[in-house]
Amino acid sequence: MSKPVDIGSVKVGTTILIGEEPCRIVEYEKSKPGKHGAMKARIVAIGIFDGAKRSIISPVDGKVDIPIIDKRSGQLVSVSGSTVQLMDLETYEVFEVPTPDDPELKAKLVPPAELEYWRVMGRSKIVRVKG
Repeated sequence: MSKPVDIGSVKVGTTILIGEEPCRIVEYEKSKPGKHGAMKARIVAIGIFDGAKRSIISPVDGKVDIPIIDKRSGQLVSVSGSTVQLMDLETYEVFEVPTPDDPELKAKLVPPAELEYWRVMGRSKIVRVKG
């Protein structure tokens, strides 16, 4: 799920959709309007799930989608290879999430740790270990 907003109203740190991939904005520049042209914005963002760098250039009055991020808490059940098994602390649903790439975060994954994870566009990602 997402909601449309004007490109002129987004800021660095905002999460937007670029090609159906949720990305966090790391650079945002506005150019001056020309004699016959409108003001344009240049946005550079990094994908939340894949870490790929993406950029778009668009008029400031253009639209961009902002994904709805569901921030939730879960308990680590087990770690096996490239997947981590989590239990949601509200619904008690057990599901699998890919192991995070960050070595510091990976070192803290010891059951029964309490984690914060995000659900964005039908995918889940472990963000941090609580406590």
